[in-house]
Amino acid sequence: EKQKQDEFLMTITLLIEEYMLASLVSELIVRTWSRNMIRLYTYEQIPLFLKENPYITDGYRAHLTSKLCLKSIFILSNETVNIWSHLLGFLLFFSLGVNDLSSVLPAAGANREDYVIYAIGLFCFQDFLCLSISVGYHLFSCHRLEKTCRRWLALDYAGISIGILGCYVPGIFYAFYCNAFWRQVYLLTVLSLILAIFCAQVHPRYLSNDWKMIRMTIFCCVAGVGVIPACHWIWLSEGFASEIVQVRKLFLPRVIVMYLIAGSAFLFYATKIPERYFPGQVNYIGASHQLWHVLVVVMFYWWHQTAVNIMDFRHSRPCLSRTGGR
Repeated sequence: EKQKQDEFLMTITLLIEEYMLASLVSELIVRTWSRNMIRLYTYEQIPLFLKENPYITDGYRAHLTSKLCLKSIFILSNETVNIWSHLLGFLLFFSLGVNDLSSVLPAAGANREDYVIYAIGLFCFQDFLCLSISVGYHLFSCHRLEKTCRRWLALDYAGISIGILGCYVPGIFYAFYCNAFWRQVYLLTVLSLILAIFCAQVHPRYLSNDWKMIRMTIFCCVAGVGVIPACHWIWLSEGFASEIVQVRKLFLPRVIVMYLIAGSAFLFYATKIPERYFPGQVNYIGASHQLWHVLVVVMFYWWHQTAVNIMDFRHSRPCLSRTGGR
């Protein structure tokens, strides 16, 4: 009888020990899972520095470490479309760039200058500086340190501006292909603007209220600076009716379309439409910033195709005049 009691007590003790061990393991698993869990917050719950659009009411990431920020690329949040639209855009333009440099340019009889223009204007400014920085910002905008978020935001502003200015590089180069003087003047002007804007937008005070007018001025310059060489080129080419301006509806119409796409993107960005009229209904897909992202990729792709076409035209038709803009 006593032996049975001892066996029973031993069994109970083992069960208790196993239960305690299981509880300890479960607690460790829960703690580890909780530490690595990415929670989504409402607009009211996020830190003040993340509150930019009150019409997006849910789906926010916040308080994350750098590691969790990277992991959040695989969860559905209100930044998912923003991240993946420019990540896929980055991969698209990377593949287009490789194809251009290895196949398209050699087939068109491109010279060294063509390679430089493509590498700088399309491959570097648009793909690496604009789209990749945008992906980085939208990944790390939920970082627990406000300073880190602000740094990425400043880089994102600079990347978008430089990407747009990068569009001007091939446009100016091929528009003034037969006029070396003005081509160099405008290319140096654009490159100087790129450097100045990058320095301004990564400045610690750029995002402060004191620099609000400076921010507006910079964006107006970025958007409007391309109009000046375009008008000058039309004038040098003897007006709208000249062959080079209208040939195959190649250059000027495509410039106008690019500005229409860019204007539409900025309109969505500035007005916060459609979420302004449907608050909480487009938190995850269809928001204004997501439309802005998609249109930026469309604009870059449109201008990439324009650059390919105008380069092919320039190499197939000799310059009519070495002093004119044609």
